[in-house]
Amino acid sequence: MQIDDFKRHIENFFPTIANEKILIAVSGGLDSMTLTDLCLKSNYDISLAHCNFSLRGDDSDFDEIFVKDFGLTHKITVHTKKFDIRAYLENVNQSTQMAARELRYDWFRYLQEKYNFKWVLTAHHADDNLETFLINLNRGSGIEGLKGIPLVNNSIIRPLLAFNRQELLSYAIKNNLKWREDSSNSSLDYQRNLVRHKIIPVLKQVFPNLIKSLNKTQKNLKSSSNLIDNHISEIEDNIISFSSDDEKHYDLAKIHLLKSKKSYLFPLFAKYGFTDWDELYNLLEAQSGKQINSNNYSIIKDRKVLILHSKNFKLPKSFVINSFDDTIYIKHLNYNLSIDESSGVVEKSPNVIYVDTDKLILPLQLRPWKNGDYFFPMGFNKKKKLSKLFKDEKLSLVEKSKVMLLCSNNQIIWVIGIRQDSRFVPNECTNSISKISVKHAIIKK
Repeated sequence: MQIDDFKRHIENFFPTIANEKILIAVSGGLDSMTLTDLCLKSNYDISLAHCNFSLRGDDSDFDEIFVKDFGLTHKITVHTKKFDIRAYLENVNQSTQMAARELRYDWFRYLQEKYNFKWVLTAHHADDNLETFLINLNRGSGIEGLKGIPLVNNSIIRPLLAFNRQELLSYAIKNNLKWREDSSNSSLDYQRNLVRHKIIPVLKQVFPNLIKSLNKTQKNLKSSSNLIDNHISEIEDNIISFSSDDEKHYDLAKIHLLKSKKSYLFPLFAKYGFTDWDELYNLLEAQSGKQINSNNYSIIKDRKVLILHSKNFKLPKSFVINSFDDTIYIKHLNYNLSIDESSGVVEKSPNVIYVDTDKLILPLQLRPWKNGDYFFPMGFNKKKKLSKLFKDEKLSLVEKSKVMLLCSNNQIIWVIGIRQDSRFVPNECTNSISKISVKHAIIKK
């Protein structure tokens, strides 16, 4: 590899970075020091970011010193951060490598926002991509995993993916570059190192053009993936009956109409971390309430839908209604709640109730339900706990978590969209009637 090869590659794939602020992730090893030298000789506006995970004692500190000294010599700003990764691992269920990756990229995002870096460059190369392909192949990750390391991922650019490690080594030796050797890279305690040192050398011996063949295969996989993504997007438009930032409903009847429906489950749900085809397929016929989980999402089997929801779902907010003229937007339900004068009881709907205005005491409260709540439902001559109401109504866990109550002086007026309290119902003595309604916009994405 020559500097001109690198420049041509950049011009073809990333023509704008020559005029933008760049942050390079630098460990001090061969790959990142080669990338840094290539960017320096291309006159890019660069700064360096080095993570010290303190996993190799003094060697980790020497790596940090090496990168800092390089920055001083070449008058480049160097950002460094020391992580106590062992303490971090006590609170998360992750491997050391996954935890280090998460901490590293979170810090890069912080530096980007603080110093206005347009791009973060990492030194992943073609051999790294081959390792990732083989590891994902073993995991059964499907086309998405077999496509390998993306050239661009949001603001992360990997400009060396077109070059293999031997090309980087030859460039470094020819240009008298210095770098630090990470002793952990030779340890066979890590799966990736076993693949790197034991499997790939044999594969290259048997298939000398392995990396070129892989590049061709991955181009074909990416084309196939694009076709599948377009088709799945059309399928989603048909089977998703409700969609918000935190939740999606998949119509079970329409899923069952799909030919080879099991084949659709993986591309529909893999992006949310669900990768077990059999588990997903069995959920279609499971009893209501059955739930499966990924790291960040859950899928609950309800009567007519599969409910996908984020585990980061935030509890609904409470509101105070100080005037009957107020209109309240309930974001998690996509409802607008309004109170209007009415000449009488006109409309019967789950989303509309009529109340005796004189019985309303401002301010009204709009809040989530909680354990112990009870009310006096219409058609029922005694109080009833909401937990019993939800059981009778066969609400799913997600549906229950989103229920809101409209209250007056700590008394429930309405379990919104489900049941009205009898204490506020107009009667023959009522002087003024108010119509309370919610308008629910179903958004499909």
